[in-house]
Amino acid sequence: MLRTLLSRLSVATLALAAMLPAAAQLQTKATPVVTTPHVRAELVAHAPDGVAPGADVWVGLQITHQPEWHTYWKNAGDSGLPTELTWKLPPGMVAGDIAWPVPKKIPIGSLANYGYEHTVLLPVQLNISRDFKPAAALAGASGIDIRLKASWLVCRKECIPEEGDFALTLPPQGSTALHKADFDAAFAAQPVPLAQPGTIAVADKVLNVRIDGLPPAARGKTLDFFPETAEVIHTGAVSGKDWAQAWDGESWTATIPLAEQRSASPSQMPVVVALAEADRRDGAPIAWRAEAPVAGSWPATAAPAQVSPALQAALEANTAAPLPAPAAGLLMALLMALLGGLLLNLMPCVFPVLAIKILGFASQAGDRRGQRSAGLAYTAGVMATFLALGGTMLALRAAGEQMGWGFQLQSPAVIAALAALFTVMGLNLAGMFEFGLLAPRSLCAAQAKHPMANDFLSGVLAVVIASPCTAPFMGASMGFAIGMPAPQALMLFAALGLGLALPYLVAGFVPAVSRLLPRPGPWMQTLRRVLAFPMFATVAWLVWVLGQQSGIDGAGALLGLLVALAAVVWSFTLRGRTRWVLASVLVACTAALLLSIGGNIVRTVEPAAVASGARWQPWSASRVTELNAAGRPVFVDFTAAWCVTCQYNKKATLADADLLAEFDARQVVLLRADWTRQDPAITAALTALGRSGVPVYVLQAPGKAPVVLTEILRKDEVRAALARL
Repeated sequence: MLRTLLSRLSVATLALAAMLPAAAQLQTKATPVVTTPHVRAELVAHAPDGVAPGADVWVGLQITHQPEWHTYWKNAGDSGLPTELTWKLPPGMVAGDIAWPVPKKIPIGSLANYGYEHTVLLPVQLNISRDFKPAAALAGASGIDIRLKASWLVCRKECIPEEGDFALTLPPQGSTALHKADFDAAFAAQPVPLAQPGTIAVADKVLNVRIDGLPPAARGKTLDFFPETAEVIHTGAVSGKDWAQAWDGESWTATIPLAEQRSASPSQMPVVVALAEADRRDGAPIAWRAEAPVAGSWPATAAPAQVSPALQAALEANTAAPLPAPAAGLLMALLMALLGGLLLNLMPCVFPVLAIKILGFASQAGDRRGQRSAGLAYTAGVMATFLALGGTMLALRAAGEQMGWGFQLQSPAVIAALAALFTVMGLNLAGMFEFGLLAPRSLCAAQAKHPMANDFLSGVLAVVIASPCTAPFMGASMGFAIGMPAPQALMLFAALGLGLALPYLVAGFVPAVSRLLPRPGPWMQTLRRVLAFPMFATVAWLVWVLGQQSGIDGAGALLGLLVALAAVVWSFTLRGRTRWVLASVLVACTAALLLSIGGNIVRTVEPAAVASGARWQPWSASRVTELNAAGRPVFVDFTAAWCVTCQYNKKATLADADLLAEFDARQVVLLRADWTRQDPAITAALTALGRSGVPVYVLQAPGKAPVVLTEILRKDEVRAALARL
């Protein structure tokens, strides 16, 4: 009976797949996302009024960089190459130029580049002709296919040329505004054209620049200078040391040295001046652009360096050759995944199922063949479910969804389904009913003929229950997975599953392990009743998680429906006509209750506003940038209400008064990124850190690379990281 307990319960878990937000996404042929070990590039669109002549239609390439990596502006500086976009559009659509956001100056020794770190969106406006018509389909106008071939150079200390083919389908009617916030941020980072052109005069080895017409908000401020023409100025020159700037009334002036290896002598120079990051304000322009005529005579340019034909051919061949994942790196990631899955057995999420599995294993004492078969079937169920969840996550990310490990728990419907499943499991363990009395005879007969199906389905259930937990080494291995080709990434998920199933598999094949288990006896029934209470505790926790997503009304609705579900289960334990009459009434009442209050469960609510003086403030990428510009280090807690490991770390480590005092002493700002609900910005930040799930803890000081701490956070680890600030 105990051996079949999980199988009867875990049939219900198969229905959860239908609730995952995957089915529709997996049907799409578009591939708007390309992920490499260094960036995640996505083709996005913004067409709030649909795609029609005169409509405001924008597309763009959004690049999320791994920490310390960057790509380049239209003028890359002393080295590098700008990102290039080549569009393939339907007739009647023409792509404009990239509306380049203001770059950042990236010093490299005595040199400097202009480019982007973290996340940048390169927007392009689509011009729609008057005679444009979407392609016709049997059911009317079909989707509008947008295709892009992009190439970019991504650099840290080394540089890697990368490229990708992107596809996106836009609806011809209706609004496309999912990425409105991203486009708004990109538009806000555009330089504003100035009405007055300004002047540039060449004098020996310097440029005398004068920009007129700047607004009052810029006057008196130190500005950054970005020429759009490459190889003209000494890009690595430092303001205040190698070149000077000043204000002459309402005009900004600067004396900037020419490049020693200057190769261009333009008669007109488009230039951009921008406020320093500390002076920028939300909703106000941050940069201005002028096209200044150049007066004076340019000094003679140096002869350009020549590259031999053989070297040029070698460079082109090296650029075209794809770089396979290093074998040593893949092997290390597989070992980390295996160890992470093994340690997952020690997480509180998995305890109830493992305890029940041990009961079932003990009931097979003496049946060595049955134990081996059960171990293999359980392992197959665990690995198959890990592969299914991992494949779904990778497919959704490839389709443009910002998702990571645990994505299914960001859905209130999945949370409610799990709460219902665990309620039924708890009632069964408590002795209210036996599945053999309720299940159809055909199902019981099938179970008797195929006992290994029980163990396979119990493996499925173990993974579903384990998904809220993250063990050590899991975060790094899954983060590594999202930057790898799909076959290699799925190998990592399979290794995670093998690690989770390994103790039970070893117990089935090593007699010395199975002999450590106690003999079957009355204690098994007592332990079974005891295990009902962890199940009910899990239900209470899931109701709390749902309350974080859907508010108090959603949590109350779920509690009411769970009580009704328990009453329905109880009614089926009765005998004779009473069973069918009472069960019919209770099922009808439960259905009516579901129709009346069930909507509250899936209706998400906005999180409560955090007081301005609170110790933990909400995370945002702009907030981190603002604090780093002000010289303040930040500590970011990437968390979720459904993440058990997160809640443990929050109580055991991050609530420690002495540790919080050390944060205060070092003026570290505490930020919390709540991933309880799906949040593309948080997912992008996790991807940039090389992670795909929570918990993640990051300490970042201005001008330094972020320090990612371990999943099981220790106080001494945090103190050591603080000491290195």
